[in-house]
Amino acid sequence: PVDEKAVDAAAQTPTRMDPHCKTVDVEKDLVDWQKPLLWQVGYLGEKYDEWVHQPVDRPIRLFHSDLLESLSKTAWYVVFMVWAPVVLYLSWVSYTSLAQGNTRLFSSFTTEYSIPVHKYYFPFIFLLGMFLWSLLEYLIHRFVFHMKPPASNYYLITLHFLLHGQHHKSPFDSSRLVFPPVPASLVIGFFYGVLQLLLPEVLGLSVFVGGLCGYVVYDMMHYYLHYGSPKKGTYLYGLKAYHVKHHFEHQKSGFGISTRFWDHPFRTLIPEETFEKED
Repeated sequence: PVDEKAVDAAAQTPTRMDPHCKTVDVEKDLVDWQKPLLWQVGYLGEKYDEWVHQPVDRPIRLFHSDLLESLSKTAWYVVFMVWAPVVLYLSWVSYTSLAQGNTRLFSSFTTEYSIPVHKYYFPFIFLLGMFLWSLLEYLIHRFVFHMKPPASNYYLITLHFLLHGQHHKSPFDSSRLVFPPVPASLVIGFFYGVLQLLLPEVLGLSVFVGGLCGYVVYDMMHYYLHYGSPKKGTYLYGLKAYHVKHHFEHQKSGFGISTRFWDHPFRTLIPEETFEKED
């Protein structure tokens, strides 16, 4: 467990989230750290869940292949450099398309009562996309990243470690704190397709670009919560302390990263008294 000064120390120190991260004992650990870990963890079985939640201060290699390994890692600024121009461009496309005045909601059901969507609505649609992303962020983090794979299923354990387990095992591996653009583009493309099926083309694009912006903010914020030094009493200081708790004491709660909002209705909020005691 974290001692009384751990959260405060974590928020003040950019290179550590928790002073109790352990050094790997290569002679006694359950895996061989001299080899890629991804194909080893599935054999841990019942020991996997406990092992993966014992954080170490050591980078992780996942793949034998140098190409695959390079695609699984990225610097934080690459996410911003890749996706920020996409957000700006698609925002311009969405706004200018709405300005043509041809977009109507519910037109596939009724032409008489369909609702015109004006260009002035774009900021609100954009914000709706960001709001929906925050919900998606929570749901993915809780139900996908924090699924507990069956001890007997090698492949689900391996998948869990690839998606999120490796982050909890090595929370200070700075090259794995944000989602690499290549696999991210596949996930982003999937959600774009879903929105295009559910909504009129321009409207779906407007929601999508807001969600994409929300994702970029989330990834940048996640990196900052690990390596930034927010001023005590600020919003980001509180979020960092909250994320510290999630990593080292409350792995089954505190799933909000860019916001704690969804932890309230889903009843996964980390108890406030744990922070009050440490303060």
